[in-house]
Amino acid sequence: MPIDVSRALAAEPRPARITWGHKDVQLYHLGLGAGANPDLRGAATDPDELRYTLESRLHVLPSFATVAGAGSPGVIGGLSLPGIDVDLASVLHGGQTIGLHRPIPVEGEAVAATRIAAVYDKVKAAVLVVRTEVGDAEGPLWTNDAQIFVRGEGGFGGDRGPSARPAPPTGEPDRTVERAVREDQALLYRLSGDWNPLHADPEFAKLAGFDRPILHGLCTYGITLKAVVDSLLDGDVGRVRSYTTRFAGVVYPGETLRIRMWRGDGQVRVTVGAADRDDAPVLADTVVEHT
Repeated sequence: MPIDVSRALAAEPRPARITWGHKDVQLYHLGLGAGANPDLRGAATDPDELRYTLESRLHVLPSFATVAGAGSPGVIGGLSLPGIDVDLASVLHGGQTIGLHRPIPVEGEAVAATRIAAVYDKVKAAVLVVRTEVGDAEGPLWTNDAQIFVRGEGGFGGDRGPSARPAPPTGEPDRTVERAVREDQALLYRLSGDWNPLHADPEFAKLAGFDRPILHGLCTYGITLKAVVDSLLDGDVGRVRSYTTRFAGVVYPGETLRIRMWRGDGQVRVTVGAADRDDAPVLADTVVEHT
């Protein structure tokens, strides 16, 4: 079996030194559509967007943690850890969680230690939990958990993993916004470090079972967090403590995301659908924990 579970779980974390600066942060934000005014199309840039795009006012959206250091080691790097030997075309990103210890600085140098935290047997697929813990000279910064589905690698008799899912939010959402995805969104977003050809190469996309390249799930993830911060958290990225989601469906460049938000006690529940396809689910089980 290409996944050697015992070896993968026993391997020591793989450390990597990562650095980033304001240009990396700005490029990431632009890859999410920052700088546009979604509510006043054709109008001048919303001054509030300058906190994402102008270096003198810059703050860092917490989902930047998924690409800091040009996405290294990241999801793709996790697939090269000991005990893991899989075909990239069989891989799907199933979910993502970020836990923040403190706000991410605009300029940084840190060590990212990546390991396989769990391997679950879903019969038709294996699920890898790739955990990256990042810290700098001042202490821990964030923890990333990526849940990676590897089709065709299940059925090895292992732990099936947690099955409980939160109940969907009820009642009318407190806020609903729409965010248009540009036709070139994936091509711009991938410059932040996710070079998977699934998001750019039509031939590779067909090998993976898609008619055409799809948007990065982590791009949708970032677009959604930005919408929550801007709509319900007063634009204050420092209030975010954790952010988790399950990738429930694909987004194609050129579509529109419909993002629904429900306020709770210290959290925002979110659902995201493709407005052009009758709200086909895109992100589910999505929670932003905040102060």
